[in-house]
Amino acid sequence: MNDIVAALTNVLEERRGADPASSYVASLYAAGLDRILKKVAEEAGETLLAAKNATGAQRDDALVGEVADLWFHSMVMLVHLGQQPAWVLEELASRFGISGITEKAGRTNSQKG
Repeated sequence: MNDIVAALTNVLEERRGADPASSYVASLYAAGLDRILKKVAEEAGETLLAAKNATGAQRDDALVGEVADLWFHSMVMLVHLGQQPAWVLEELASRFGISGITEKAGRTNSQKG
């Protein structure tokens, strides 16, 4: 799983210098942070709608596809801001096995939410 995150991160970093006419990601970078954030918000909304319409225990392709879009655009945002998507996985790994209540109580006020 981490391999796809690393591979995609490499592609996203390569697209930072690409011609916006030749790459969707490069066009997002060229449009700036506000455009990228709007895409993340749009994909979050579409994810919520797909979740509301999810069918249950079986794989829901619409929901999976929307979450993939959300994760992808979140990765674009991170790379645009000079952050490594792998750091998100490291953060999740550091929380693994810790009660959510305990983890949230240990955050500073600026991290709570």
